[in-house]
Amino acid sequence: MTEAEQAREEVAAFQKRIGALREEIGRVIVGNREVIDGVLSCMLGSSHALLEGVPGLGKTMLVRTLAGVLGLEFSRIQFTPDLMPADIIGTVVLDEGAGGARSLEFRRGPIFANIVLADEVNRATPKTQSALLEAMQEHRVTVGRTTHVIEEPYFVLATQNPLEMEGTYPLPEAQLDRFFYKLEVPFPTRDELHAIIDRTTTSQHTEVKRVLTRDEILQMQALVRRVPVARHVQDYAIRVLQATHPGGEEAPELVKRFVRTGASPRGAQAMLLGAKVRALFDGRFAASIDDVKATALAALRHRVLLSFEGEAEGVASDRVINEILKKLPGSKE
Repeated sequence: MTEAEQAREEVAAFQKRIGALREEIGRVIVGNREVIDGVLSCMLGSSHALLEGVPGLGKTMLVRTLAGVLGLEFSRIQFTPDLMPADIIGTVVLDEGAGGARSLEFRRGPIFANIVLADEVNRATPKTQSALLEAMQEHRVTVGRTTHVIEEPYFVLATQNPLEMEGTYPLPEAQLDRFFYKLEVPFPTRDELHAIIDRTTTSQHTEVKRVLTRDEILQMQALVRRVPVARHVQDYAIRVLQATHPGGEEAPELVKRFVRTGASPRGAQAMLLGAKVRALFDGRFAASIDDVKATALAALRHRVLLSFEGEAEGVASDRVINEILKKLPGSKE
């Protein structure tokens, strides 16, 4: 079998697994296809997702459903203003064994799971939110002088309420940057509301079944990394990233006026990995500039920080990114 034939078979198997995932999730979650695909892209990119929306839109239910169809170890952390870092990471306790012997033992916190739901993450203080930083970036936790490795696959799916709501804290920039995508959960349409009410106000109860094994998830993550990206496609993603900086050579006037800080290199990584996942979703084994454009909003909207003037005038980061995509040529020789 040639490499091309093997690649076609692997892509076909990937699509079949994704189709089964979407179908099983759709038995519980109504609509939100783009959000579901965004969450799956974060998982397949070996990274994390931030879901933003007003209460009641099914963000938590989506994460619970995903954990069920993947059959991975799942934990939920409810973020509140009085939550402490030790409530997330765990703590060292004095354990008394047989014969009165005492020893220090580390009791693992809920962060040690394959899928961690950080529910309403922006209701905790920045100090508590920062307890996630090492785990999200390095997939390990250091307590004292001991480092504890978290089993793969590992991803944090965080939900947050809009910052305008009472009792919320802005996420630290360093933590925002660790999220692969920021996905905005839209309000359902009338037909979707009918379907939601039919499912939730009757005796109907749907149990999801496991669709993928842990090894299959790791195989799919490895396939994503093998998808080739042409140099001009990678260069386009880099130019989009540079254009988010006010001092960038190709930054449009909107960026120079309203942006305080542009996206970090993680933004380009997210665009390109997301482009690879999108190509596989479509049955292609090569990422294109259109794939990069399709991932730009989710990958950059939380990484582009507006200036005081931008915030005062109500300029959205999505508007800034769309302006960059509109003004930036698709390729540059």
